[in-house]
Amino acid sequence: WAGLSLTPSRCSGVGLALCQRLLEEDGRIHLCIACRNEQKSEATRDLILATHPTAQVSTVEVDLGNLASILRAARELRCRFQRLDFVYLNAGIMPNPQVNFKALWHGLLTGKVLHMLTTAEGIMTQTDRLNGDGLQEVFATNLFGHFMLVRQLQSLLCGNEKPSRLIWTSSSNARESAFSLSDYQHAKGQESYSSSKYATDLTSVVLNRKFNGQGLYSSVVCPGLVMSNMTYRILPIFLWKLLMPLMWLIRFFAKTYTLTPYNGAEAHVWLFKQKPEYLDSLVKYHSCTSGLGRCYVEPRKMDVDEDTAEKLYQKLLELEEQTLEKYHDLLD
Repeated sequence: WAGLSLTPSRCSGVGLALCQRLLEEDGRIHLCIACRNEQKSEATRDLILATHPTAQVSTVEVDLGNLASILRAARELRCRFQRLDFVYLNAGIMPNPQVNFKALWHGLLTGKVLHMLTTAEGIMTQTDRLNGDGLQEVFATNLFGHFMLVRQLQSLLCGNEKPSRLIWTSSSNARESAFSLSDYQHAKGQESYSSSKYATDLTSVVLNRKFNGQGLYSSVVCPGLVMSNMTYRILPIFLWKLLMPLMWLIRFFAKTYTLTPYNGAEAHVWLFKQKPEYLDSLVKYHSCTSGLGRCYVEPRKMDVDEDTAEKLYQKLLELEEQTLEKYHDLLD
């Protein structure tokens, strides 16, 4: 097996736990980890080799928020590999997250607080900005960068003897109400993270329709609420320390409070062991943890409109065409 795992810029979180757990499942895989810079990639590789010293682990440098970086990384991967069996699309950002404590208090009074705490609906906003390519930063990093990479790696993913897999990390925060086709980059709203994750769900659905016949299958997972670098930026560290006992208690009522990166990677690892032909393309696979710490996977139907998914896909193709014209010198 040859697998590519796109991990966040820091050597922690679900990405690292996923790499370690995959090697526990099958030590024969060649694992290629992708981080934003060489130093982070090598540090992540060293952490993996510390627990799996005989593992085949290579690295590639790619910034999913930088289109030139994506094209360079894809060209390098096409030179190094003849096929990719799994691509875990796990990189993501949530810049300047803000908690609406007034809305949270209202949810407490109206009995909706558990739903709000498990989905962040109505209580979490972000302030987005344009990146160096003139795209909304969250859209570019969380969705379009992954989409571009997949398209550039198509020759390694399609037409192989065995099926190849795309496994996208989405979120329970992915909501249709935060997404608009007329503003698919979410330039006008304050829920860019939710919009990007809903767009991820839509994109996965269309990719199955387009590429299952060529042996490429796409799945979507939610890692649940994991205490990671992204999560810790939402509130001051001292508040998280005060809240942690409460969060362990909430897990008895909210099974998606996976809390640890190891638990959060449960659905990713579960999909590694499944035959893709038997999976439902309209289902999101959620990592769950019982109050007593038992990990399991819960499939849930996604609230997606397939017509909207097709229209978004066409918009992504148009944006891709503009990108390739701009960076034609980086193409083979």
